[in-house]
Amino acid sequence: MRFVKTLPLLLSLSAALGSACAWALPSDREQPIRVQADSAELDDKQGVAVYRGDVIITQGTLKITGDTVTITQNAQGEIEIFTSVGKPAYYEQKPAADKQIVQAYGLTIQYFAASERIVLIDQAKVIQEGNTFEGEKIVYDTRRQIVNAGRATGAQVSTPRPRIDMVIQPKNKPADQQAQ
Repeated sequence: MRFVKTLPLLLSLSAALGSACAWALPSDREQPIRVQADSAELDDKQGVAVYRGDVIITQGTLKITGDTVTITQNAQGEIEIFTSVGKPAYYEQKPAADKQIVQAYGLTIQYFAASERIVLIDQAKVIQEGNTFEGEKIVYDTRRQIVNAGRATGAQVSTPRPRIDMVIQPKNKPADQQAQ
């Protein structure tokens, strides 16, 4: 593995995380990215960076953790996929200044930069403003703001869940409507 010429890979990581998703606080893109890990293996020729050992990636309110985080880029140096694997891997980000942090868990979390999709696989769970979504697999299309949850077909799952489980909190009514 080569450990030289890592600046393009790190800049690509910055661009990918900076465009992270609709769950993102807009100012997060302007913040520096910090990667902490026990070890890093960077291969510019293959376009792969692998961080191992209690990996923590932060940028503004964005936080991604896992036992291993792998980042792959295409020939043009653009991030294609980042994959976080953990027990569980974890993602959090504040979508707006007046919103609560969105939390996501899964044994595997993948972010597909070009299509702006986050995929949570195996023991997948998303918590947003008290609402929870749980299942074998959750796919969040951040561009269209569409969530799909269901079976993780074609993937080995440690805890099979044939059905999804959602808890949706009631909307709070304004005080003047409650008084009527």
